Amino acid sequence: MDLIVARNREDLVKARGGGEVALVPTMGALHEGHRSLMRLARSRADQVVVSVFVNPLQFGPNEDFSRYPRTFEADLEVCRAEGVDVVFHPSAEDMYRPDRQVSLLAGRMGEIVEGESRPGHFDGVLTVVLKLFNLVQPSVAVFGQKDAQQLALIRRMVADLDVPVEIVGAPTVREHDGLALSSRNRYLSEDDRQVALALSRALRAGEAERRPGAIREAARAVLAAAGPRLDLDYVVLVDPATFTEVGEEHAGEAVLAVAARIGATRLIDNVVLTVNPA
Repeated sequence: MDLIVARNREDLVKARGGGEVALVPTMGALHEGHRSLMRLARSRADQVVVSVFVNPLQFGPNEDFSRYPRTFEADLEVCRAEGVDVVFHPSAEDMYRPDRQVSLLAGRMGEIVEGESRPGHFDGVLTVVLKLFNLVQPSVAVFGQKDAQQLALIRRMVADLDVPVEIVGAPTVREHDGLALSSRNRYLSEDDRQVALALSRALRAGEAERRPGAIREAARAVLAAAGPRLDLDYVVLVDPATFTEVGEEHAGEAVLAVAARIGATRLIDNVVLTVNPA
């Protein structure tokens, strides 16, 4: 069966097959990381739907919405190669009524860490994800661990609002040099890319430690050594479920997360590690 491109709810209804549906929400500019999500989705359901939609609600006024890469024809080829059944590619007008009034609020968890740097970002993320769930009606949705706070918030939304969708997190996929795959990597010059590698080096340095203070210090030292071309936004060690900072007494899993701007490009990365093992 050939790949189906759906533009609206009616198209999705016509395209729906039998059995379980897995959704992979994306903003397009698909890369190997997205491919890994599609493969995981295929292992969990009978039909795989990939959404390709650059969501205006999750971009701030000074962010890169207008220049975010849009490569739809290439994205279709990726989806065909991975055996995707349906690509949902709505316009903003299809997704949002011109007189739209109701949106989700991510709450306090959406205002810290990444949310502090990008006010309103997670409100836009949760609003579009819930709309996608309502439109596609999947039983499973797959998201990447690279956007760890987003993943945690979507899990919280599903729990708080009793949304009948299983949320599956997939490991971060990295390039050969350790840089986490991102659609924004294409913005980096060769020199910028070398600077950007400090993010993954910082995470590895943190992984080598076990106490919260030492983990943070090791990561910050690597980032400071990258020089002035790396404009650090944050480096935090947080609880995976709440994204609140962990204290020295914390034992168990934690997320070491970092965000920085290199030139005009803002990148994020994280790693899940074990703190204070018994």
